[in-house]
Amino acid sequence: MPRLLLVEDNEEGREGLSRHLRRRGFEVLFAADGRQALEAARAAGPDLILMDMSLPILDGWEATRRLKADEATRPIPVIALTAHAMAGDREKALEAGCDDYETKPVEMPRLLAKIGALLNGRGAGGGHG
Repeated sequence: MPRLLLVEDNEEGREGLSRHLRRRGFEVLFAADGRQALEAARAAGPDLILMDMSLPILDGWEATRRLKADEATRPIPVIALTAHAMAGDREKALEAGCDDYETKPVEMPRLLAKIGALLNGRGAGGGHG
């Protein structure tokens, strides 16, 4: 069962999205801010991270930069989740190290396709269990 780390400070958004993901066979771990995300990524080694970009303490942009700068967490794919669907945001997310980008409210079929593509593209050691 693939393990996802959902980094979201909004409890309602976190619960709704995790319910959809669990129904589709994912194990879902949580972090409410960027600092917790870094700790959880190192401790749990998720298969993929869904990163809200507007977070308290340490925002998703900086958390992603730190994840990608750390040898231990660099291989974990990160999908940016943001309500800010402005021109240039996708590029900003990719520059920060995100592997893909999804706007909120999340369209589940599109998000699941992105998750599937990233998990299947990981190669040996990723996405099974």
